[in-house]
Amino acid sequence: MSKVYLSAELPGVAVEKLRANGLEVESYTGSDLISHEELSKKVSNVDFLITTLSTKVDKEIIEAAPKLKLIANFGAGFNNIDIVYAKTKKIIVTNTPRVSTNSVAEVTMGLILALSHRIVEGDHQMRQSGFPGWAPLYFLGHEIAGKNLGIVGLGNIGSEVARRANSLDMKVSYNKPNQLSDPEERALRVVYQPFDELIQTSDYISINAPLTSKNHHQFNASIFKQMKKTASLINVARGPIVDENDLLNALKTGEIAGAALDVYENEPKVNNAFKDLKNVILTPHIGNATIEARNAMADIVADNVISASKGQLPHFVVNK
Repeated sequence: MSKVYLSAELPGVAVEKLRANGLEVESYTGSDLISHEELSKKVSNVDFLITTLSTKVDKEIIEAAPKLKLIANFGAGFNNIDIVYAKTKKIIVTNTPRVSTNSVAEVTMGLILALSHRIVEGDHQMRQSGFPGWAPLYFLGHEIAGKNLGIVGLGNIGSEVARRANSLDMKVSYNKPNQLSDPEERALRVVYQPFDELIQTSDYISINAPLTSKNHHQFNASIFKQMKKTASLINVARGPIVDENDLLNALKTGEIAGAALDVYENEPKVNNAFKDLKNVILTPHIGNATIEARNAMADIVADNVISASKGQLPHFVVNK
């Protein structure tokens, strides 16, 4: 019987499917993330590994798994896996794209609205000191209608952010390596801008791009100086795209107005200095944390393992 190891507990649908197809399943059940040392031991005799974005699967882990045929990553990204080395060992690596698109797009818009109307800040105040009563100039925020939203990265998620922003009467521009065709731009009601222009004209900047070697610390001190002082940055993509020390300085000195972060440069660690700022919203990587998205992701990883166990090519291979 082929063995599957799960580096974290998954929605029940995944385990049910795997066992129904005759696979032996073991799952890590600790309250913390699985350690590198424990994962190395657990994969020594498994055929398939289902792992998460928070778990590093490097050369050492791959070397510790001589029987491994497939690494099914529970997430759209796969920065946590050495996919090049896996390929040299003829190990297939897959991911779970697209199914988290709606959830992440909704969270993006939620963060924009929360920043604009100071919702988190207001909730905190109500729980602490309360408020003195309604007054014309009290706790003012901003409407997002008519404001400029610049989207960096216009893939599946960025496109859904654009659609939602349009429905709220925002003006949407974007930047990505390959500009869309004119019909595509018209359909999405978006306008292409060079990166520097987008940075300088946007009231809100949403990062919806994958992490690459080219965009590591793309948002740094130089970029923050070019942004409007009234602008806010939203990052639901990957933490290392933003230089957090530079962002912290920009927020403290008023170079930009605010930020909302769902991902972090040294995740899961968060720079404690952010916690002292009222103009920052911090969420624990909940972009696709919905029952709908996680069940769909569980379906994909289970189906991919089942396909591989039958000698079939799984879907969404990232190291062809």
